[in-house]
Amino acid sequence: MSGDKLYIDKELSWLSFNERVLQEAADKTVPLIERVRFLGIFSNNLDEFYKVRFADVKRRILINSEQGGNDSDKHLLAQMQQKALKLDRDFDNLYNELILEMARRHIFLVNETQLDESQKRWITRYFNNEVLPHITPLLMNDDIDVLQFLKDEYAYIVVDLKKNQHSNYALVEIPTDHLPRFVLVPEAKGKRRKTVILLDNIIRFCLDELFRGFFDYDELSGYAMKMTRDAEYDLSHEVEYSLLEQMSEGLSQRLTAMPVRFVYEREMPEQMLSFLCDKLKISHYDSLLPGGRYHNFKDFIGFPNLGRAYLENKPMPPMKCSDFEGYANAFDAIRDKDILLHYPYHQFDHITELVRQASFDPKVISIKINIYRVAKNSRLMNSLVDAVHNGKRVVVVVELQARFDEEANIEWSKILTEAGVQVIFGVPGMKIHSKLLLISRKEEHDFVRYAHIGTGNFHEKTARIYTDFAFLTADTDLTTEVRNVFAYIENPYRPVKFNQLIVSPRNSRQQLYRIIDNEIAHAKAGKKAEIKLKVNNLVDKGLVNKLYGASAAGVKINMIIRGMCSLVPGVEGVSENIRIISIVDRFLEHPRVIITHNDGAPQVWISSADWMTRNIDHRIEVATPIKDPRLKQRIIDIINIQFTDTVKARVIDKEMSNHYVDRGNRKKIRSQVAIYDYLKNVERRNRKMMKEETHESTL
Repeated sequence: MSGDKLYIDKELSWLSFNERVLQEAADKTVPLIERVRFLGIFSNNLDEFYKVRFADVKRRILINSEQGGNDSDKHLLAQMQQKALKLDRDFDNLYNELILEMARRHIFLVNETQLDESQKRWITRYFNNEVLPHITPLLMNDDIDVLQFLKDEYAYIVVDLKKNQHSNYALVEIPTDHLPRFVLVPEAKGKRRKTVILLDNIIRFCLDELFRGFFDYDELSGYAMKMTRDAEYDLSHEVEYSLLEQMSEGLSQRLTAMPVRFVYEREMPEQMLSFLCDKLKISHYDSLLPGGRYHNFKDFIGFPNLGRAYLENKPMPPMKCSDFEGYANAFDAIRDKDILLHYPYHQFDHITELVRQASFDPKVISIKINIYRVAKNSRLMNSLVDAVHNGKRVVVVVELQARFDEEANIEWSKILTEAGVQVIFGVPGMKIHSKLLLISRKEEHDFVRYAHIGTGNFHEKTARIYTDFAFLTADTDLTTEVRNVFAYIENPYRPVKFNQLIVSPRNSRQQLYRIIDNEIAHAKAGKKAEIKLKVNNLVDKGLVNKLYGASAAGVKINMIIRGMCSLVPGVEGVSENIRIISIVDRFLEHPRVIITHNDGAPQVWISSADWMTRNIDHRIEVATPIKDPRLKQRIIDIINIQFTDTVKARVIDKEMSNHYVDRGNRKKIRSQVAIYDYLKNVERRNRKMMKEETHESTL
């Protein structure tokens, strides 16, 4: 087998992942409204794909053409476009299927031609009262640079104002930043049906209301379009520019970046299409896609359930962690034993409550935290401001380059700075992606530190829909090294050593190689050797090669990889000992976990880092060992449950076929539900033991 075939292009692998998302929309066992929402998730993912991955390949092609490079990227781009077109066709078919399914359940998504007379009157009033104040058409004459005005987060209607067979074009933005995309239209009394119309179609119906009295035309017609821009930006490296100013400038550049995808309604007249392509400077490397009359399907993530409860997933309310119960405060609980939370099965409130208590606890001296993504209205961030008001030293490391969250993080930086928080923007040239919190407390005559090391962000909203681990500890060795990470962030040139934590870019590569080499040594000694790995993405060639070497040596490797995977499993003599699955379900799988057999004494780490070159060598990431046997076994049990999934697990193979794991005669196991039940039993058992211990102590 040639060397090239041992690596799958990460861009094609990413599209294969998004195909798994589309499979959820196609799965008839998924509740109907959830299937519609998966269309929105798929669309949102595809937007990001074009902004980042497609744009990156296009950029490489342009650079290579200037330098006389090879054509491999052109071939890759063609494959990406071919795959994306197929997914678009599948998407359109699924959308039509789901519209019919909703109609069978008396939920009708209608267009402007399907309204009765009373609904037409209601729509006109709604347009004039609610919509019209938010619309200003852009007339596309020769003097207008359309690229300056178009936003890639919005859908548009291109209006043809025709007079004597001559066309003038105007652009109308769908104002979804001010109004709901889905509008419930009143029905006649007694009708069981619910009628929903998209804001797009309200505007189409009222185009004459918008233009009448200002323009002379014989007829009006409107066609949908959407443009996606390159999301990368060049930062000014002028000495006098602060990073905050650079990021603000970078966001402005993104707004005027060149397009990489142009989607248009397939019924759009050829003359209008040619005009737009010329105006938008669409190159032959860009993706020009015919589509339906609705774009920006990401809004379908929030599609409302207007029917019965069974059309959505059954609630799985997050549970309280019993390890905090029976203590005067969170610090006493963490000092007594390490605590592991698993979102969204556990409540994120435990973390917001910990920071709230720290904000006024007279024993707390300082709070340090690094922020990558946080909620818009974050209780945690507000508690940090309260802590400053209460005389605590608060240090917040804000990652301004968290892609698509830059604007929110800039805003939080300003709020925190004005409140007196010490805000640090991290290390130049390296994103800070670790999930660390360190609270220092004066207890009697000693300083005691409490640390949070996690796989996910301090984000109240995503903690309800992403699966993640959050580890809380007062272990002196670990908290000292967490303190050293913050010191490294503040001064990356000062020598620092980590013996417990795996920290990118300081020691991750050598430590991960060492972990794999340890299992290789056991295999070569004739002992049982096994690695279990869970990451979002595996594309670093060095780590892929190391895993190939482990497989060839006889190490059994089982992996759960949600997204991109460059490794090809099942290649004779190279990777026949490697099995990979991917799980896509109601929650987004997000933890990074490493488990090794270690000659019968298992080792477990949780991490913020994917196995990508950027995460290993060019970002600040942190992995921690789990020492407590109780928590170690819990993580092993959870990962093992996922490997038994017979409902939502897909096999990752060299063909990227995405076929479901063969269930055979095994029972149905949906791992996310099984993990919820497992943790409920853990919490029930813990509370029972606590009750028995309390009863014994009173005797």
